[in-house]
Amino acid sequence: MNRFQAVVVGASAGGVEALLSIYGALPPGYSLPVITVLHLPDNRHSQLAEVFERRLLRPVRQAMDKETIEAGVIYFAGPGYHLSIERDFSFSLSQEERVHYSRPAIDLLFDSAADAYGPALVAVLLTGANEDGARGIATVARHGGLTVVQDPAEAKISVMPLAALALTVPDHILPLHGIGTLLAGLEQAQ
Repeated sequence: MNRFQAVVVGASAGGVEALLSIYGALPPGYSLPVITVLHLPDNRHSQLAEVFERRLLRPVRQAMDKETIEAGVIYFAGPGYHLSIERDFSFSLSQEERVHYSRPAIDLLFDSAADAYGPALVAVLLTGANEDGARGIATVARHGGLTVVQDPAEAKISVMPLAALALTVPDHILPLHGIGTLLAGLEQAQ
């Protein structure tokens, strides 16, 4: 039985390049689902899933309400909706108030994922210009999950990683290539 069952990732400003770097390091056939919130303007259609699927040559989809999470798929939250994970490992979309001016909010994804997966969750917080995700990664740590924060010295915008470090001591503080290597090695380490 694998210790880890899912990975959640949060990013904001500078996040597209960071995510391409990390996800590009995952081996073919990577079986953990990877669920991503990247702050987006909510007034237009997102093509993140299509762009990432073309670039990475692996299954990438926008998360849909009530959809059951599948192994080996990279999911993105769509614009204008918070993305949460239910205890039956399905997605829930909502339009609750913005968190740190953001919808989707990283904190809501991380909090709900920590509740659903407990210590079987890996949470990664990357570059960004606000504090969204800091509280959520602390929640994941309290639930016994593995926590990873991008090295603020390397982040395009360090506000988000620094906010996380002010609230919790993550298991790892790594540059992007280190995060990609860590995630890629999770399956071999089981």
